[in-house]
Amino acid sequence: MEDFEEYKKQGEPEQSKKAENWGIAIGLQKVDNLTPSKYLIKVAKENIEGRISVDEAEEQITSYYKQNPAKTLQEHNEKEADEVSARINRLLSTKTFSFSPAELISIHRALFTGILDRKIAGKIRDYDITKDEPILNGDTVVYGRADSIRETLEYDFAQEKKFNYKGLSKREIVEQLAKFTSGIWQIHPFGEGNTRATAVFIIKYLYTLGFKTTNDMFEKNAKYFRNALVRANYQNLANDIPYTMEFLNKFFGNLLLGEKNLLDNREMQIKSRVESKEKIEKSKEKSKEKIIRFISENPQITTNQLAELTRLSIAGVEKNLRQLKEQNLIRRVGPDKGGHWEVIKK
Repeated sequence: MEDFEEYKKQGEPEQSKKAENWGIAIGLQKVDNLTPSKYLIKVAKENIEGRISVDEAEEQITSYYKQNPAKTLQEHNEKEADEVSARINRLLSTKTFSFSPAELISIHRALFTGILDRKIAGKIRDYDITKDEPILNGDTVVYGRADSIRETLEYDFAQEKKFNYKGLSKREIVEQLAKFTSGIWQIHPFGEGNTRATAVFIIKYLYTLGFKTTNDMFEKNAKYFRNALVRANYQNLANDIPYTMEFLNKFFGNLLLGEKNLLDNREMQIKSRVESKEKIEKSKEKSKEKIIRFISENPQITTNQLAELTRLSIAGVEKNLRQLKEQNLIRRVGPDKGGHWEVIKK
């Protein structure tokens, strides 16, 4: 946040770290479209400057809302954003961590006790969920089944724990960490607050692995982070939309490798079914046009050469050639070996 940039650039190392933690804590509220109040910013600055401790900052926020109960929806949203931000800051300020599902559950409890319904905070959900996603045009990710959450969580953690990172390139390490993050997020252990709890867990896990994260990634791109998780766990093969780790790998590349990938939420927006079909049809027609042009320029051209020039697979080229012959646009003269192509109609 702009409010903390000076502390990061010109402050002492301790001030810079505090400003980073507060920036992450506040930025993560964006995943649920929450914005902290000006009062929280004031309290955060007092903590960064060393006038109050982390615990005192959290106590001040709690006390403030006891004296000024939230009445409107906006005030309730600010209250949640302020209190959760203060708690995230406290968790990031401590070095304690245990790599286990119990730690993830503990983080959720620490963040949301007294804020979310007491039946939800720190509790594994016992009901199935769907969520309308704007970037999916209202469709939903298929989340983990409620009756198998504990088992799948334990499996994913066990797989990550025994995964051998030795000999891997930094790129391969980062992609594995992104894959693990995507997996536990998709299980969606909690009814609410899942992304914020997952993010705090992953940040603390990365610290234990010795990674120095790029300061402003979760602070400025928390919404992108969540949308990238959505795209990593969504497929609709009827509309030619497969799972893709592309966007999450971009985020982690910036976060851990200092890459400068453009993180644009619009890039992740899926097209409507009609738009997707139109795009596919246009792409098919363009491929056919290219094949006809290359045959015109070189009647002896081979299937392999066409695949290389059009960037289609061999099977894709052969399919297009069959369709072009059926449409009476091209024909084969002579045998497969030694013959040539002839364009009938351009």
